[in-house]
Amino acid sequence: MNRREEQLAAFDRLLTVMDELREQCPWDKKQTLQSLRHLTIEETYELGDAILDNDLEEVKKELGDLLLHIVFYARIGSETNDFDIADVANSICEKLINRHPHIYGDVKVNNAEEVKQNWESIKLKEGKKSVLEGVPKSLPALVKANRIQEKVAGVGFDWEHPEQVFEKLKEELAELQEEINRREKEKMEAEFGDVLFSMVNYARFLDIDPESALERTNKKFIGRFQYLEQKAKALNKSLQEMTLAEMDVFWNEAKTIKDQR
Repeated sequence: MNRREEQLAAFDRLLTVMDELREQCPWDKKQTLQSLRHLTIEETYELGDAILDNDLEEVKKELGDLLLHIVFYARIGSETNDFDIADVANSICEKLINRHPHIYGDVKVNNAEEVKQNWESIKLKEGKKSVLEGVPKSLPALVKANRIQEKVAGVGFDWEHPEQVFEKLKEELAELQEEINRREKEKMEAEFGDVLFSMVNYARFLDIDPESALERTNKKFIGRFQYLEQKAKALNKSLQEMTLAEMDVFWNEAKTIKDQR
């Protein structure tokens, strides 16, 4: 048996297990598309954590969990004759073939950026009313800002150079400072949003994923702060009893230790 045959056999085994669970397990039998939704979101974030940690064993496990959810949704869809796993697979295959005319047609492209531009143009030809139609409303704001900017850039609505984006960022920071000086809360919030949006845009020009960058910083901060907590505990002190100067000593130690790993 070659590797492709092994892969197909493994997928067939998963479909069989899913059928058995849906028919025999009380918990699996009662699940719906709606009841699985929040679990799928949770599994997606767990996969994201594993990728950031570069834990490939966990990536494998979390991909399995997500694959289970896809098969589960397809099984539920088959019970109402709306769709099954074959429909799901064929649908994505057809979309990929249609949106890659440089592979399956006679369109010529020179780089990945032109591929992205073609992708967005094809989506509009498919009947999409707006380039932004495919951006999920429920995305976290930071991720949504990045996707919005990627989408409009795909049809040419974009800055030409990173320097221009940085100048825009400085302009937005100045406007934020003006509103801070005026102490007008609503306008401060609006300008702060503009600053964040510009930061996300600048990250895109630097080829940095802002969500990943911020999450790495979150993890770094957590690691350093927990080191500080451990040191305080070793001294039989609570953080409330320590001065900022005392905490800074351990914070700087944590920076040195963590950054060397």
